[in-house]
Amino acid sequence: MKKLLLPVLLSTLSFSAMAQTSDVDDAMPEDGPPRWGLGIAAMIKNSPYAGEGTQVRPIPLITFQGERFYFRGLTAGWQLIGGESFELSAIAKFRPDGFDVDDLGRRELAANGLDYRLLEDRDDGLDLGLVAKWSGAAGEIEAEILADAIDASGGQEVSLDYGYPFDVGKGRLTPNVGVTWLSKDMANYYYGTLDEEVARGVVDYKPGSVTIPHVGVSYFRPIGENWSVIGFVKYSVLPDEISDSPFIEPDTDGAASVFIGFSRGF
Repeated sequence: MKKLLLPVLLSTLSFSAMAQTSDVDDAMPEDGPPRWGLGIAAMIKNSPYAGEGTQVRPIPLITFQGERFYFRGLTAGWQLIGGESFELSAIAKFRPDGFDVDDLGRRELAANGLDYRLLEDRDDGLDLGLVAKWSGAAGEIEAEILADAIDASGGQEVSLDYGYPFDVGKGRLTPNVGVTWLSKDMANYYYGTLDEEVARGVVDYKPGSVTIPHVGVSYFRPIGENWSVIGFVKYSVLPDEISDSPFIEPDTDGAASVFIGFSRGF
């Protein structure tokens, strides 16, 4: 059921995507006309969770850019401060990090010492926070602070990204590198075992706060007057605290995702 939330929310409020974080947003253009965009995309991700394997998800794309209000992919925002080199926005972002236990591999979980019948599903979240962006000749820096607004995990996330955009033919290519910090409440919820699960006899595993580095590249290219192609590739390096989780496929040190989409502006 949680996987069905993704296309539904994208097509209504544009608060979704795969991403174990803000992947789709990385590929969205942030300035210039048109104000509305409508399109279709696909997300391919190799899930680190035991037995979940590679996922392919179709994603409807709806974007809007107003004078202050915008939404793109996972995020809706209100620009508080705007300028040529600095922006500060208040944002709301859907967090699709939850999972249904039935979607994981029972044999794989058992090999990790987990009985699926004793486990609980993990809920998706909705975060509120702030995002600041600096841009100049040396590239772009983005800092984001988020907090769980619906008490799914009760945790927080802080991320810092650096990208350097440059033109490639008629398109724009942006290699980027960054790091994401998850508070212990958020990391324990999505990668550890819950107290109620431990009370049933499940192993007590709590990774605590974790730092996840990542690298990637995004691409945007207009096609004609109204169409555009957008995409990204991202690889996250999982720290030992996550890779050692009984929910994670053994010998998994990272997670990769690929996104490609086409959009028409109005």
